Amino acid sequence: MTAPGRRRTTAHVLANAPFRRLWTAMSVCSLGDWLNILALTALAGNLTKGSDFRVQSLAIGGVFIAKMLPAVLLGPLAGAFADRFDRRLTMFFADLARFAVVLSIPLVGSYEWIIIATLLVECVNLFWVPAKDATVPNLVSKEQLESANRLNLLVTYGSAPIAAMLFAALSVAGDVMKNVVPFLSGMDATSLALFVNAFAYLVSAFLIFTLRDIPQRNGGISTPSVFKQIIEGWRYVGANRLVRGLIIGMLGAFAAGGAVVGVAKIYVVALGGGDAAYGVVFGAVFVGMALGMFFGLRLLRELSRRRLFGLAITVAGLVLVAIALVHNLAIVVMLTVVLGACAGIAWIIGYTLIGLEVEDSMRGRTFSFLQSTARVTLLLVVAVANPLAALFGAHRLELGDWSYQFDGSNLVLLIGGALAVVVGILALRHMDDRKGVSLSEDLIAAVRGERFRPEEAEEVPGLFVAFEGGEGSGKTTQSRMIAIWLRDQGFDVVQTREPGSTKVGMRLRAILLDAAERGLTPRAEALMYAADRAEHVEKVIRPALYRGAVVVTDRYVDSSLAYQGAGRSLDPDDVSKVNAWATGGLVPHLTVLIDTPPSVGLKRLGGAADRIESEPLEFHERVRKEFRALAAADPGRYLVVDGTLPPDQITRAIQDRMREILPDPVPQATEDVTGTMPAIRD
Repeated sequence: MTAPGRRRTTAHVLANAPFRRLWTAMSVCSLGDWLNILALTALAGNLTKGSDFRVQSLAIGGVFIAKMLPAVLLGPLAGAFADRFDRRLTMFFADLARFAVVLSIPLVGSYEWIIIATLLVECVNLFWVPAKDATVPNLVSKEQLESANRLNLLVTYGSAPIAAMLFAALSVAGDVMKNVVPFLSGMDATSLALFVNAFAYLVSAFLIFTLRDIPQRNGGISTPSVFKQIIEGWRYVGANRLVRGLIIGMLGAFAAGGAVVGVAKIYVVALGGGDAAYGVVFGAVFVGMALGMFFGLRLLRELSRRRLFGLAITVAGLVLVAIALVHNLAIVVMLTVVLGACAGIAWIIGYTLIGLEVEDSMRGRTFSFLQSTARVTLLLVVAVANPLAALFGAHRLELGDWSYQFDGSNLVLLIGGALAVVVGILALRHMDDRKGVSLSEDLIAAVRGERFRPEEAEEVPGLFVAFEGGEGSGKTTQSRMIAIWLRDQGFDVVQTREPGSTKVGMRLRAILLDAAERGLTPRAEALMYAADRAEHVEKVIRPALYRGAVVVTDRYVDSSLAYQGAGRSLDPDDVSKVNAWATGGLVPHLTVLIDTPPSVGLKRLGGAADRIESEPLEFHERVRKEFRALAAADPGRYLVVDGTLPPDQITRAIQDRMREILPDPVPQATEDVTGTMPAIRD
């Protein structure tokens, strides 16, 4: 049902003539930008081909530094310029300037001019991009903006493999033309690609010039410096353990990617490939990213997203090590596709989890921080990678008739792969939400389309459903409604709750929720909830499951992970281990999360607030984030329902999901262990 709606929205956005014209210009420019990267690095390598290996490494590294340096230094100036001047004319003259500069590169044909021209093109890009970004919201409605941004992202990265294939084809065509047309014999094969690149900018200039719907100014953009974004970003990221792990993992992947980008050209040459082979390897990365984004997540949909993130980066590192050691171009291309797939999986998981973890008011700054830090990381890595490759030089290892070439590009790739492996393992250990579950068994089960659960060996005949959510979310009401519905269907139902469903639990509940009990430490609180849960599982839940009943509980282990782990800032690994031991590893077949903003849920509560309800709003916000993160990490077990919907609509959504897992009903005596207790609030 969702996909057709998206197609209609996208088609409607492209039906907007001004946006369609701007989007076409963006597509042409993106293709030209990727073609520019390939052509300039290839040309730099070709101009120094007869030189020492060190000279060639430094020459290519200089191009990358020249491309990234202006963005770090002049980004704020370009953003301010876009706010003050006519954006249509800004983009038009920027395109004309890029056309003229790129056209001059093959005509001049010197390495020094490549560096100068690269700096000039990137400086001009800095004025074109913010003018374009500021223009899009003025051409589409608010309802269309998300679809418009999705299309912009598509052409920004989707044009990379097209540019790679075009560059490979143009390189071959350029070599043929040199042999057929005599006066072209002195021209480098990459010159044809640069001519096409210049023509792309000229086409974009024409499209922009004919676009009359761009307002002259709309002072809505403010672009702080890159370093200010990084400083402000770390203040926020440092306070969130999961986001910190995601950022470190993604920056580690960027660093490894920067090592690859920096030495790719000279490595392909060392393998005996030319410009066409370089284009194929470059395109293989983006083909792999597309495959990872679209198919990798589907193939491993039952694997925890947190685990998959760290695993993808680790595997990418191992593949990069293999690329560094293998001297077969065809195998390197195939491994590069795998490398790109791992990068695509990690990238989309990272962005998704950040979107879930970071509140809307901070999300834009967090993404801006990530992009700015990634830009600086790439600049530093590329600046170091090529000098390191040049310093190491080229070496041949010989042992009898066996010989092996190992040069600076191999060393850089090897170090990049090792860095990715270390970062991936750290991210996996930092973010693992399935402690105690074998990663290999978990992965094998995910490949089979199943979710591995150690407790499944018990093969209990009953069905276990847990309801989770914050204060006032509506979970208690919904758990009761579902219990009534199940009884009407003829099922043996045990409706229960935490804390307080046993005699010991009732005493623990009185202490845990007493608003006057302010001296209770977070660790003691976590242990008391675990003690209640141990009694609850042993005396209520397991006996009911063994006799084949459907157990519906209001709160379970995930509440401790959210309230004590995130709310009280305890180590989630410690909380998870304590509760796994207390429950004997018993996990619900389905967990229903009633996701309600704390500002809404707390207003629903009546009467005096208990000890947990009286916590500040920031506490409840952390709890909600952790619930959502747990659900995102285990989508197969969770049903997330918007708690602000009408109650009957929420109930129908839960019923629809439960029909998928319910066995055939066997009418038996019913039991409600909460029936003798006073009514409690959600």
